[in-house]
Amino acid sequence: MTNLVEQIQAAYAADQQHAGEMVSDVTELPLSYEAITDEWLTAALCREHHGARVLAHQLGAPDVGSSNRCKIHLEYNEAGQQAKLPTALFCKASHDLANRIVLGISGGAHIEVSFYNEMRPRLGIEAPYSYFARYNDHSFNSMIMLGDISEEVTEFCSHKTVMTRARAESQIRLLAELHGHCYSRQALVDAIRVLPTWPEYFMGTLAFGMKEGSEHGFLAAEEVVPASVYKRHREVWPATEASVRRHEQLPHTLAHGDVHLKNWYVAGNGEMGLSDWQCASRGHWGRDLAYTMSTALTVEDRRLWERELIELYVDRLHANGGPKVVFGEAFDHYRQQMMSALTWWTITLTPAPGLPEMQPRDITLEFIRRISTAIEDLESLDSFG
Repeated sequence: MTNLVEQIQAAYAADQQHAGEMVSDVTELPLSYEAITDEWLTAALCREHHGARVLAHQLGAPDVGSSNRCKIHLEYNEAGQQAKLPTALFCKASHDLANRIVLGISGGAHIEVSFYNEMRPRLGIEAPYSYFARYNDHSFNSMIMLGDISEEVTEFCSHKTVMTRARAESQIRLLAELHGHCYSRQALVDAIRVLPTWPEYFMGTLAFGMKEGSEHGFLAAEEVVPASVYKRHREVWPATEASVRRHEQLPHTLAHGDVHLKNWYVAGNGEMGLSDWQCASRGHWGRDLAYTMSTALTVEDRRLWERELIELYVDRLHANGGPKVVFGEAFDHYRQQMMSALTWWTITLTPAPGLPEMQPRDITLEFIRRISTAIEDLESLDSFG
């Protein structure tokens, strides 16, 4: 894995010799948003619309998390307007070295490009559409251009979003449709074969300090972790590894992998939508279910609703082509898969050296509180006997 980091660093250093150069050839990926030209946008967006051209574009304020993000507003000639090409895009890229390391080693950039090119067109779920998605497997640079849905969305969720029972059930229906169709529809079964398995994806994160960062984050989160769980901190990482290994024996579907509440939105029709697919993998559905419910719901609502929501999930999973699962089996998967959901947030609290800051502290602590409380309630640490 050290060789891969060195490869990314060398490719990034080579790219920096051309930093600032404008790009017009769509076979090249820009090294920054400022390097994008109208000609490049025309080649990327207008290739299926004869005569359409981008006349001008304007960049929004940049934002950096696990990827480099920016909005682009566009103006077209008459042919482009008649084709109803997008006038606003939400873009994700891996321009900076830290982002290339995170998304390159984990495979996140390649995964998300594959999702939008090969899987999204075959899924009927509420999720963004891509107009351009490409990844360079030598430099680990990437670019994904999504339709900007901000005008169509009622709310982009946060830890402060009020999650009603109706919204929670909408999340469950979406997950069941996603997972069920990727069990039963051959085109999707074939498409997801390019993805790593969840254990393979998880092993890749160890190269940039997942174990150390998540252990440090757990200890740093003492104020929000139940005392009964905190005092067993030495058992948390082994249980996390055990939860990941369970996927090696379980049937695989398309697992989103990062279904915390901030990656959900409320569509204009009131249904829940799901974005940010860079952690997708071939894995068991249990982790998506546990991760969604433990971050989306307050502790009180999770305790009240979780059994009925799990029952709804297994019913809809089977109705959408997935296996028939009895409640007791589903509940065991649910409680075990809380462990690696927690890991995704403890490392966010104390990122390993070289990783970008990914989330505000208040959000991170709230999600750690919700997940670790679920671990206490469900006795997840004792569920691997």
